[in-house]
Amino acid sequence: MSLDNKPARSARAPSYLDAMIPIISLIISVGASVTLFGLDAVKGPLQVAIILSAMVTAIIILKNGHSWDEISESGQKGISSVVGAIFILFAVGALIGTWNMSGTIPTMVYYGILLITPNWFYPIAFLVCIAVSMSIGSSWTTAGTLGVGMVGLANMLGLSPEITAGAVISGAYVGDKISPLSETTVLAAQLNGVDLYKHIRAQLWTTIPAALITLTVFVLLGLHQHSAFDETVTNNELTRFDELFHITAWNLLPLLFLLLLSIAKVPASLAIMCSALLAGIMTCFMQPQVIERFVAEPGLAMPLAAIKAIWIAMATGFQESSGIEQIDMLLSRGGMDSMLLTIWLIIGAVTFGIMVDDFGLLNKLVTPLLLRAKSVGRLLASVVATAFGLNIAAGDQYIALLLPTRLFKAEFEKRDLAPENLSRAVSDAGIVTSPLVPWNSCGAYMAAVLGVSTLSYLPFAIFNIAAPLLTLALGITGINIRYLAKAKG
Repeated sequence: MSLDNKPARSARAPSYLDAMIPIISLIISVGASVTLFGLDAVKGPLQVAIILSAMVTAIIILKNGHSWDEISESGQKGISSVVGAIFILFAVGALIGTWNMSGTIPTMVYYGILLITPNWFYPIAFLVCIAVSMSIGSSWTTAGTLGVGMVGLANMLGLSPEITAGAVISGAYVGDKISPLSETTVLAAQLNGVDLYKHIRAQLWTTIPAALITLTVFVLLGLHQHSAFDETVTNNELTRFDELFHITAWNLLPLLFLLLLSIAKVPASLAIMCSALLAGIMTCFMQPQVIERFVAEPGLAMPLAAIKAIWIAMATGFQESSGIEQIDMLLSRGGMDSMLLTIWLIIGAVTFGIMVDDFGLLNKLVTPLLLRAKSVGRLLASVVATAFGLNIAAGDQYIALLLPTRLFKAEFEKRDLAPENLSRAVSDAGIVTSPLVPWNSCGAYMAAVLGVSTLSYLPFAIFNIAAPLLTLALGITGINIRYLAKAKG
């Protein structure tokens, strides 16, 4: 029996204090974990802080007369909503392990060192990620594949991995936001009853200016950065890559295979896992010396050694001891177990967020915003604040997309505002800002796959900061604010 169908005979409506206590608890506990542990907070303290906040929320709900069964059912609903994300995380962990072992990531980095000029690296990373993300409709897949190679390449060239991560994430979200293949773009249009391409056209009013601002910033950062690029050191790294792996364009087949599966709309977790398995199988033929070095069991027959190598790379990641620190840091990564901390974080955050919503605590806080939003500008500001606040409080981009749509849709209709105004606002504020929050599923994912903490790349995720600000600017100026009468005409 669902929560919505259960009678709440003795349950009381939450007070404003009830609604504020969980949020205050979250802010204090998260703030304390970051203060005490710094960037290491994501290794456990942050997860504990969020789960404790969920427990505080549960106590408030019990106080108001709800049963523990209702709370448990709500938590189960929250966890079930992120099962897809959990499968993607496990698949990406496996993929990073086998792509390192097969030479796919080393080949990407090798060719990148040969072809990319350091001063233009950041804008190139941004533009390439836009193109790939638009093609496949997935910011997560783009960051978990090309993004990993780009950050590794930045380390090889003596460039900033933090700025590179910002460029990767910015480009991935530009492409995701305006791709008709993106599930979040499709969902935003469907939830608001907007034609998909009308929704994409509406988004261009914020996406294009934000992308141009972002490109300009990365060009300036590239031209003025002081790279530790040293041709002698870089040549040593290229030589070492050649010694460790058989470098050939054939190593990029797993990347091409993944792109084709994504374009064919194969579910993300299945497509990523298939690419990981292909990379593992290719290692047997393209990099047998890597298997011998990795497994290091001379008496083990090659077929068994290959199976064991693939299994270990997918489970706990690939390990390399090249003697060059940058190469070892790049290649000794991956494995499903590397995603467990991230999954722990996501489960805690989503459980907290779903309870805040299911038991009326969120609605209690949002209602005053609606009452004060007299102008269109204030109404859009309320949408942006709610969506971004949900990314912080609920820790999931889908909640930050779904709930503001549900809360504000009737008000937009009441004011004769075309639904694409709301679909654009929730996309800019809900989807795009999600990787800026360390405990959000997107922020945790990006930090895990790129190896750069959320707080470190946050200042350089320029697009993700600019897009919601431009949505606010449209609301204040009235530019491209469409009304139903005009929309019909």
